[in-house]
Amino acid sequence: MHTKPKFDPARDLPDLTGKIVLVTGGNSGIGYETVKVMLLKNATVYLAARSPSKGNEAITQLETETGKRAQFLELDLADLRTIRKAAEAFLEREERLDILFNNGGVMIPPTDQLTAQRYDLQFGTNVLGHFFLTELLLPALNASHTHTSVPARIINTSSDAHTNCPKRPIFFDAVKGGFRRDALIKKWGKMMAPWTLYGASKTGNIIIANHYAATCRSSVLVSCSLHPGIIKTGLQRTFPGPLKLIMNITGSPAHVGAHTQLWAAVTAAPEEINGKYFVPVGILKTPGPVATDAELGKEVIAYLKDAVRDF
Repeated sequence: MHTKPKFDPARDLPDLTGKIVLVTGGNSGIGYETVKVMLLKNATVYLAARSPSKGNEAITQLETETGKRAQFLELDLADLRTIRKAAEAFLEREERLDILFNNGGVMIPPTDQLTAQRYDLQFGTNVLGHFFLTELLLPALNASHTHTSVPARIINTSSDAHTNCPKRPIFFDAVKGGFRRDALIKKWGKMMAPWTLYGASKTGNIIIANHYAATCRSSVLVSCSLHPGIIKTGLQRTFPGPLKLIMNITGSPAHVGAHTQLWAAVTAAPEEINGKYFVPVGILKTPGPVATDAELGKEVIAYLKDAVRDF
C-alpha cells in the first residue's frame, strides 16, 4: 500500500501571502529548494547570495519553475563589510522580516582559506557572518510581531557533524587565522582538520540559535537549529573523490534536505522549536556536549560580538 510522506511541504504548509522571508545561500542546494517552496506558497522571498550572476540565474530558473520571482540580495558572508551593506539594502526595502533562514555556508574547503577578516572560512562564513547578519536584522525581526501578532522565526542550518567540534580553549585557536590554528591543522592532519573546523562552525550555529532563543522574548522571536540530513548538494564539491562517490550514493536530494527547516519555519508551533535542535523531519534531539557547554556558549557569543564591533 502506498503511504503519504510524513511531511510534504506542498500539502502541509499553508499559504504564506504577506510573509517576508530571507534565505541565505538561496541560489543552490537546500537554500534553493527552500526559496522554491516559499515562492510556491506566495511569500515575498529575498534570495541572498554572494554572486549576482549566480543569484539572478537562480531567480530566473525559480521563476520558470514557480511563476513567482524572488528578490536578489547580494551577500558575502565571508566579509563583514558586505554584510552590513546587505542588511542596509534589505532594511531600505522592508520594515519587517518574518522568517530568516540562516542556511548558507561552506563545507570542508581547503584549510588555508580564510575570510576577508582572516577567520577560518567555515567559521567565518557559517557562524560569524550569520551572527552579524542576524544582529543587523533584529529590528526587522522584532517588527514582525507588531505587524503579524506572531513571533518571527530564525532557522539556523547546522549539522550532526557539530560533534566533531574541539573543546575549549582549542575552539578559539581553531577559528582565527594564525600560527596556533596552523599548528592545530598540522596536528589534526589533512583528512581530519577540515572536518574538525566544520564541526566548530556547526556547533557555532547551534550556539547562536540558542542565544537568540534565550535572550529574545519568545512572544516576539523564536530561534532553533537543525540537521538537514545527509544531502547531495554543491557543498560536496571539495570532497575527496571516494567520499564524494559515497555521498552521491547515500545522500538524499536537496529538496528533502529542506524539509526540516521548512517544518520549523512554518508548520511547527513557535513554542515547539524555540531553543531546540532537530533532525529530519522535526525530530527533537539533544546536541553534543560541546554545543551544550554553557560556558563555551557564553564565550562564543562574547567572541562574536567583539569580532563585529568595528563593522
